[in-house]
This record gives sequence, structure tokens and C-alpha cells, in this order.
Amino acid sequence: MDTIIKITGIGFVGLIFIIIIKQYKPEFALYISMLSGIIILFLVMDKFREIIELLRTISNKSGVNSQFLGLLLKMTGIAFLAEFAINICKDAGEGALASKVEIGSKIIVVSMSIPIISSLLQVILKLI
Repeated sequence: MDTIIKITGIGFVGLIFIIIIKQYKPEFALYISMLSGIIILFLVMDKFREIIELLRTISNKSGVNSQFLGLLLKMTGIAFLAEFAINICKDAGEGALASKVEIGSKIIVVSMSIPIISSLLQVILKLI
């Protein structure tokens, strides 16, 4: 509960600064938005580490291939970072660049998922 209060507080303080600064120096508003986002990302890193450890524990107990878990975590990280970059691009008024980042990140995620899809298809073929 403490973390969400910090996150919303940083969001509101950043928003107030952005509103005030846009009146005088609009080019600095993007920097404040980026800084606020980065601070929020650092605040949730501990929670992300806890999730990773929990998934590793579950993976070890269930016998799931740890390479697949690693791939899934990397794909999740790519999705989060891409979403952050896409929103920053949109905030800067660069919708075209945001769509390129989105397409690029989707291609990377799909290419990373090929080993998982291949393994799943092999299991299905063995069952048939």
C-alpha cells in the first residue's frame, strides 16, 4: 500500500510541475514526465524482483524449463519498456515514432517466442 501512495504522489507532483512549466518552458515538460516515469519504475523494481523470485520458485518446484521462464520474463520486460517508450514518444507528439517502437517491440517479442511455440508444437505432435 505504501508503494502505490508513493507512485500516485510522484505522478501528481510530476503532473503539477508539468502544468506549471508548460506555461513558461514547454520543452521541459517532457523531461519532467520522463523523470517522473523513471522514478516510478525504480520504485516498482523491488516488486518486480519479488515476482521473478516467486516465478523461479514455482518453476523449480513444477519442473518447468527455466529457459522458458527466462524468455517469458524477458518478453514481459520488453513489453513494459516498449510501453514506457511509446508513451514518452506520444507525450512528445511523435505518434509516428511511437508506432514504429510498438511494431519493433512486437516483432522482437514474437521472435523470442518462437522456441516456446516450437516446443509446444512438438508436444502436441507427440500427443497426436
